[in-house]
Amino acid sequence: MPINHFHRLFLSLLVLPVSFSVVNAQNSIRPKYANSTLYTGIEVGSKGVKMSVIEIGKNAKSNGAFYILKDTSVNTDFISFSPATFSATLNGFCGLYNAATKDYKIPPQNVFTVISSGVKMQAEKDDKNLWVQNLIDSFRLKVNEPDRVVEVVDVSKEAKLSHLGIVPESRRYTTFLVDIGSGNTKGGFFPYGNTNDFKLFQVNWGTKSTANATEKRCEEDKSIENFNKQLYRVLAGAENSEITYAVNASGAYSLSDNIAISGGIAWAVATLSHPELIDNPIVSVSYDEIVKFSEKLYKNMDAFNPNFLAANVNRPAEKETILRETKTVLKVFDQKSLMAGTGLLLKIMRQFATAFETKAFYLVKNGQVGWVSAYVDQNKVK
Repeated sequence: MPINHFHRLFLSLLVLPVSFSVVNAQNSIRPKYANSTLYTGIEVGSKGVKMSVIEIGKNAKSNGAFYILKDTSVNTDFISFSPATFSATLNGFCGLYNAATKDYKIPPQNVFTVISSGVKMQAEKDDKNLWVQNLIDSFRLKVNEPDRVVEVVDVSKEAKLSHLGIVPESRRYTTFLVDIGSGNTKGGFFPYGNTNDFKLFQVNWGTKSTANATEKRCEEDKSIENFNKQLYRVLAGAENSEITYAVNASGAYSLSDNIAISGGIAWAVATLSHPELIDNPIVSVSYDEIVKFSEKLYKNMDAFNPNFLAANVNRPAEKETILRETKTVLKVFDQKSLMAGTGLLLKIMRQFATAFETKAFYLVKNGQVGWVSAYVDQNKVK
């Protein structure tokens, strides 16, 4: 999709410049800026525990001096609420905390620990709130910090923090953020020209929950053809019962020029659809483009083979990056989950793509650092 002058301006402003270079050797985190401070955000989410080590320069607010030095996760499936997944989550939580404080020498007061809104919602739905509190208490005991704050973030606060962390101030009041998670989708915008009033957008569908609902409908026929047929029905139901209403109720259509979409599926679609933009944290797309991408997922999955995607790249370093990133996407998402997540993405995009006016759509690859950086910024020691 051609990028005009406005798109270039928005791409340059939408997120803070970051890098996903993961430093494998312990004690080898190298700050990028002079006179900066390192912070860590550790989140227990629906699928696992994530950690981001963030460098914040002195002039972060004026020039965006935020930089991801380390971004890693441990898959533990906490929301299964079984003894095995509880133990795995606790070990992952403690392991990442110890890595931050001991291996990377980040002071404990600069490490922020939270439980995501997805976990909170599932625990409330399944009457498992005690499991969450037991995880927090066990974590405090194992790291020997009985007074450590482990906030259970609600969906409204997490969505607001994501917007504050991802969208620059210059686009703050014209951008609608949609974060597609594994279990739900959340986001919103600031309708009144201030950051105190936030209009929440939320639907109880995410990439994994959509795929799971489709799999249940497939029953004995597990073929990709039947999955595609049942996915159409699941998404039609989700659109009719929730998505259309949620978008209309948000009031975002008339007030938002730009639709920024984050979450795992946004990263996956951006990486596979535009490997030539592998180093870009933001990819501009159109609704029609994602329709074609979705069709290719179903009919010709071989087109997303990493070797094929990197075939026309001549620079060795760029080729290596494309191979690594696309292989990572295909490890995280199989064909069916890609189809489910992309289908959900399209249903949301469709609400903003009309014959009269089409909004500008941007896929945010590194959206997970958004709410973490905003949380750090609001809670760090001044």
